[in-house]
Amino acid sequence: MTAPTLFDRPLLNVRRARAASWATLPDFLLSRAADDMADRLAGIDRRFSHILNLGAHHGVLGKRLSQTHSAANLVVDMEACRPLLARCEGVKVLADEEFLPFRDGAFDLIASALSLQFVNDLPGTLAQIRRALKPDGLFLGSVLGGATLQELRQTFTEAELEIEGGVSPRVAPMADVRDYGALLQRAGLALPVADTDLVTVTYASPLALMLELRAMGAGNVLAERRKRPLRRATLARAIEIYQTHFGAERGRVRATFEIIHLAAWAPHESQQKPLRPGSAQARLADALKVEEHILKHSGNGGG
Repeated sequence: MTAPTLFDRPLLNVRRARAASWATLPDFLLSRAADDMADRLAGIDRRFSHILNLGAHHGVLGKRLSQTHSAANLVVDMEACRPLLARCEGVKVLADEEFLPFRDGAFDLIASALSLQFVNDLPGTLAQIRRALKPDGLFLGSVLGGATLQELRQTFTEAELEIEGGVSPRVAPMADVRDYGALLQRAGLALPVADTDLVTVTYASPLALMLELRAMGAGNVLAERRKRPLRRATLARAIEIYQTHFGAERGRVRATFEIIHLAAWAPHESQQKPLRPGSAQARLADALKVEEHILKHSGNGGG
């Protein structure tokens, strides 16, 4: 069965290539996800020798992994956008996240920061990740969740209904944190965990938020998006609604980003087997070989 085409991935690469031309990319969310991933890895008593940074962007996570695992034999940055890949350091592979060009069991750690939410066949991609991991290898990922840009979604819905009498898909549909846990299991990965981190960011204006999203290469790439340009009247009304409903201190506006953190292991006979429902006798953190972390649920940043 062919996966539905939700995202225009060629357009996504065009948008990211344009973003790569900026001297400095706005990457505070990517840096936050990379730092969180490094912190989680620090609590795992394991030496990872072959590491893949899947959907590398411009190499933020790859650099962090190289720093925290300096003894690793190989750290590979894999990215589908050539101009972004050119900004990565070390070993580089030009490839799409939906088509991993690696042999089975090539890596003992595969990490992915804020990339997999834009693949059309996520179950298929996770299955490929499972095959590319060695037995008892670890997958760590972070993706944007459904609460991301909820203010922007609500604002444009109201503005388009009022000005144009209809709504165009503008913000990508994103899975719930519980859905990701099920997808990890479906892919054949063991001991899956998914948790969420809500990040509140403030911007000087709604337009500043939109411009930063564009600079990140994160514009609308939905396959079913409305192809004609946005009307000025609709944009002006959306900015007005956003400022009214989601204003913050000193005239700024707030925006929500939800980062869903994923962890799972390639199956191995040494791993703890699932217990009968209701019979758990150990902490989940112990089963995952990680330390428990108390996640922050809000923060400030942005432009």
